[in-house]
Amino acid sequence: MTALFDLRAISVKFGNTSALKDCNLCIHAGERVALVGANGSGKSSLLRVFHGLLKPSAGEIAIAPPAAQAMVFQRPYMLRASVLQNLALGMWLRGTHWAAAKLQALQTLERLGLGDLGTRNARTLSLGQQQRVALVRAWALGPQVMLLDEPTASLDPAGKHEVERLMAEFADSGMTLIFSSHNLGQVKRLASRVIFLEQGRIVADLLTHDFFNGPLPMAAENFLNGESR
Repeated sequence: MTALFDLRAISVKFGNTSALKDCNLCIHAGERVALVGANGSGKSSLLRVFHGLLKPSAGEIAIAPPAAQAMVFQRPYMLRASVLQNLALGMWLRGTHWAAAKLQALQTLERLGLGDLGTRNARTLSLGQQQRVALVRAWALGPQVMLLDEPTASLDPAGKHEVERLMAEFADSGMTLIFSSHNLGQVKRLASRVIFLEQGRIVADLLTHDFFNGPLPMAAENFLNGESR
């Protein structure tokens, strides 16, 4: 398998605070990787390092070219425009003629079951609808890698189901999926590999079955037991 990301002794500091500490990690094409851990454990920082939004304070990162990728944040930003225009703008900025971009955006929405939202103002949508639109908007640009930061946080069960459906569809198409989550049921359903972080360190890196069936380092075991109550 092709190595998309190769992190070697990566550390990230904000002043005197360490967000990531001496992280070694290799992620290959086609993997579905879940980042788990308590709040402040370094999950979001690691995603931002992958996406080039954070520069490591120490260590090296190699990203295999071409590594076309997209990142969807926990609270996606929607332009004050229709859902269709939100999708088309990204394509237009990449050089697609505006009329063709609108047609592609419409076809994308219809293909992924969101055609009824096309004319709606994106900022008036529910949080769950906005998250789905953000996923589709990112997918429409044709990334090889999708990075997702808590993609279903604060969503109701129906919203979570729809977002997970899209994530599974993207992964089944061969896209590499890297996502942070506190929802362990979601991790079981979607991930092939689980990385557990504590205080900026990678404590466990296991296949999903092995993570949930042990044995685990004590910190990961305590987290899993606590989250399962």
